[in-house]
Amino acid sequence: MFKRALCLTAVGALALATAACSSNGPSSASAQGHSGQNAAKGSIPTVKLMVGGIDKQIYLPYQLAQDLGFYKKYGVNVELSTEQNGGVGAEDAMASGQVDMAGAWYIHTIDFQSKGKNVIDVVQLSGAPGEREMCGTNSGVHSAADFKGKTLGVTDLGSGTDELTQFLASQKGIPRSGYHTLAVGAGATAIAAIQRGTAQCVMTTQPTVGALESKHLAYSALDLATTKGATAALGGAWPAAGVLARADWVNSHQDATQKVVDALVATMHWIDTHSAADIANAMPPQFVSNQTITKQQYVNGLTTDKGQFLPDGIMPAGGPKTIYNMEKVIGVDVSKVKIGDTFTNTYAQKANQLEGFKTTTTPAGAAG
Repeated sequence: MFKRALCLTAVGALALATAACSSNGPSSASAQGHSGQNAAKGSIPTVKLMVGGIDKQIYLPYQLAQDLGFYKKYGVNVELSTEQNGGVGAEDAMASGQVDMAGAWYIHTIDFQSKGKNVIDVVQLSGAPGEREMCGTNSGVHSAADFKGKTLGVTDLGSGTDELTQFLASQKGIPRSGYHTLAVGAGATAIAAIQRGTAQCVMTTQPTVGALESKHLAYSALDLATTKGATAALGGAWPAAGVLARADWVNSHQDATQKVVDALVATMHWIDTHSAADIANAMPPQFVSNQTITKQQYVNGLTTDKGQFLPDGIMPAGGPKTIYNMEKVIGVDVSKVKIGDTFTNTYAQKANQLEGFKTTTTPAGAAG
């Protein structure tokens, strides 16, 4: 989701990234060759998946699937990695062939396709951004109508949080020139921006939200963390975290794609049928308890915002159109983008059928 996400647990996440991410990812050609060799030998396919901040709650399903053993169970070796501060974003690494898939926001498919790059979403994990507009206790900001003249923190300039901020402001008639945006990352740097007053508000996720609240530095002025909150603020379901990949890679790696989706759909069902405490207990310890947040705060935040996660991996009806219209409002040229070409429910539907899961999300129609 985020162009330059900062990991809250630098040591743990960096170690994971170092182990899981090769600095020289496969090109499409080499990846296809690798897949062909796997098929010939009948071996387990390997997929490289980079996440836009692997220790963030909005992106927890990718790591949880690994910890639950679901990738292995469904016959795929997934090498997880995470964005690093100042490094390439997950979606850009995927689009350039450094990794095969990205754990990132659906909105990037429209951004890429508007630029002629055929990137699609193969499974949808959340129906809301998972974000909250956290505003300093003396900021005087209680809605987007109060953005005028303020400095608003976003993960990075041009990121999904930047686009969301633009859209929220535009809904209240505030032009881009009416406020200032500042790249603050997440975690400690976002907290510091509020603490030092360099930004009056920051758009961020759990566990940063919990850390700001526990330190009594900021409050939630806008809820984009739950499907209900996002619908009220943005005009409809707002699908965020998903799995993005180049359409040509998906077409030449359909078996590997299906297995990744099988594992993640099983994970979403597991999330739906377990408590926030159960989920926290299954995650790496350094993700849920560190210098910025306690485990109980992590569980509390997840309990509040768990509703963002979709139980079946199906793209929610109306969601793509909501984002398409938002992109149009903030000036993205979407004239050549066909919404139905930006995602597919095919793999998620097959994954649910495989395990006999009942789908509860009303699906959006799509090609394929």
